[in-house]
Amino acid sequence: MKSVLGIIGGSGIYDLPGLEHVRETEVASPWGVPSDRLRVGEIAGLPMVFLPRHGRGHRLSPSHINYRANIDALKRAGVTDVVSLSACGSFREELPPGTFVLVDQFIDRTFAREKSFFGDGCVAHVSMANPVSPALLGLLEAAAGAEAITCHRGGTYLTMEGPQFSTIAESRLYRAWGCDVIGMTNMPEAKLAREAEISYATLAMVTDFDSWHHEHGEVDIASIITVLGENKDKAARLIARLARDFPREHPVCPAGSDTALDYAILTAPEHRDPALMARLDAVAGRILAREAGETG
Repeated sequence: MKSVLGIIGGSGIYDLPGLEHVRETEVASPWGVPSDRLRVGEIAGLPMVFLPRHGRGHRLSPSHINYRANIDALKRAGVTDVVSLSACGSFREELPPGTFVLVDQFIDRTFAREKSFFGDGCVAHVSMANPVSPALLGLLEAAAGAEAITCHRGGTYLTMEGPQFSTIAESRLYRAWGCDVIGMTNMPEAKLAREAEISYATLAMVTDFDSWHHEHGEVDIASIITVLGENKDKAARLIARLARDFPREHPVCPAGSDTALDYAILTAPEHRDPALMARLDAVAGRILAREAGETG
């Protein structure tokens, strides 16, 4: 399978510099309207698809993003691997603003979002033990090193609902839990990518120390905007390098992203809701085609 790299741009990242032969396309998704039109193009000959998570102009709050439509649209566009570019706060002195963190674990504290493509009419359970593709993390780490960008591999990202920032008590609690960074968007995004059998990784770009730090105090929006601008330039360089070095044939995901739906669907075919199954044509296309072949 040919690699198609998807980039989801977070706060401050509404375009992908360096994208060539660009065309914009609106993808009709049975899950609703994606955050924006997809920008389809290539860098160094690698097919790429860019989607601004909040929409251009930052129109959507974290709670109002249609995560299912976004992932479904990327799947329909042929994306095999997704890199999430996400602004975040830090719980660690050694991860100051400007640092990039290659997250490998998540804690989901969101409560107002649709978190699965499956449900009544077709039940499925995928493994999220290792939510990030180690191979994709390795490629990101190598790209950061080649561009001399400070990047820390490994860390736990706590996803809060938002849109408000943490209280001091919450910030101290999450720090005591062993979390490394905090943001508002990577869940349920990572869960949905796994259900869609897309390899997923997060490049978490630290903008602040959240509110736990006794010297830095509460989150300051003006300072965040300044760091966002600096991070945007570094992220563009990193993604360009990643594209140049990315395998043109999609590598097998060591975390099992490519085969996440093997044995995951528990509902017997005769008891599945036809309307829901029609909506799953892209997300679960591989496994549904296999089932059809086995019974045909």
